[in-house]
Amino acid sequence: MSETVTDINRLAPFPDHTQLPEEDGTFVKNFQEHPQSILLTDSLGPVLEQRHPDGQYCIGQDSGIYWRETDPPEKGAEAPDWFYVPNVPPNLDGEVRRSYVFWRELMAPLIALEFASGNGEEERDRTPLGVSVEGKTVRPGKFWVYERIIRIPYYGIYEIKSGQLEVYHLTDFSYQMIEPNERGHYPIVPMGVELGLWQGTYQNQNQLWLRWWDLEGNLLLIGSERAELEKQRTEQEKQRAEQEKQRAEQEKQRAEAAERKAARLAERLRSLGIDPDAEEDI
Repeated sequence: MSETVTDINRLAPFPDHTQLPEEDGTFVKNFQEHPQSILLTDSLGPVLEQRHPDGQYCIGQDSGIYWRETDPPEKGAEAPDWFYVPNVPPNLDGEVRRSYVFWRELMAPLIALEFASGNGEEERDRTPLGVSVEGKTVRPGKFWVYERIIRIPYYGIYEIKSGQLEVYHLTDFSYQMIEPNERGHYPIVPMGVELGLWQGTYQNQNQLWLRWWDLEGNLLLIGSERAELEKQRTEQEKQRAEQEKQRAEQEKQRAEAAERKAARLAERLRSLGIDPDAEEDI
């Protein structure tokens, strides 16, 4: 650790998000990553609007979390596929965030999610800082950084190929794997939601997706689903109004038919010399 402190002092003052690389030059590993991030963010929007009426939160998608200064800078960052940080401004100094600089804001994300293209080995890497292999210092593992340095309370690993989801909760300074509830979901209590897997089609891809539910097990809908649901409700209301109109018309027709029948009966009685309007003697 003393070497890290020396490097920090040498490079001070610390750079901010505008001075650090936005990407490390690697390709996105699969076509599901970006749609998956959008799906999570879109469906969570209404929940976060309620939890943060002041708008003080940010969501990162393939964005770097800088936790130490290194040369080159990107070696001191991890880039979760998706993460959420409460109680921080969405922009900094009027600029859109380019990365999340942990040493400046000191607010850990509440949850980070990784979409593993392989078997999750990289996402479960617990290699600590300072380990050398054949005289060469290796990069610390993601799991270790999230658990021991940034201390992200919830960490999820979704293996896209196998459809396996693991969620960890930081308990007593270490990650403990959470057991799913009776619905197969993982409650993220501070957010008031559950995380789980959903089979369906999104952006022309039919497969298992990470989705949010509320704590009662109701699926949180994305914008297009909410619009479709509202369209269906509007159509149902229109159908109910049409049915009411038809019932009212039918009642009117029955009343008119009954009135005509009574008029014909009265006319027949009069033809027989009976006054239908006369009161019967008691």
